[in-house]
Amino acid sequence: MKKLLIVVDYQNDFVDGALGFPGAEKLDDIIAGKIQDYRKNNQEVIFTLDTHRPDYLETEEGRKLPVPHCLEGTKGHELYGKVKDLVKPTDSVFIKDTFPSLDLGNYLRGKDYQEIELCGLVSNICVLSNAVIAKAACPNAKIVIDAKATLSHDARLHQAGLEVMKGLLMEVRNYEENK
Repeated sequence: MKKLLIVVDYQNDFVDGALGFPGAEKLDDIIAGKIQDYRKNNQEVIFTLDTHRPDYLETEEGRKLPVPHCLEGTKGHELYGKVKDLVKPTDSVFIKDTFPSLDLGNYLRGKDYQEIELCGLVSNICVLSNAVIAKAACPNAKIVIDAKATLSHDARLHQAGLEVMKGLLMEVRNYEENK
């Protein structure tokens, strides 16, 4: 079975930086394990990076979320922990300046993945929106989200995000354990 793992925005600023929150650091071992499993099975792993520039506060997102974060070239922009050490030079890394990545969708379009799994941060924003992009690009692929491998700063929004993904006919693994 041709599978793909998409690691969404597991960056310092979302773990222990400008928009970090308790519990996000605990995903490091889980996500690193997933990356290693996919690689061991010769499956593809790709990454997305939330990326902003010094004019962030002047953007639409910056006016609504006035917390500079993931500024290109800063430590906050880098991937976090063990995950950072697992990126290979040959991996696809999608730089995105908003929640979903249209470039990711264009890359996935027409590919014959049977399963696409997403993990990372933040469950109710970037994970959800990129899962929708993946589904649009590969409508016959099973889209999977492991509830143990994603999180939000807000438990209520995290649960709501998982519910929305289930409602979009995505498979949310470990859902019952995550309630």
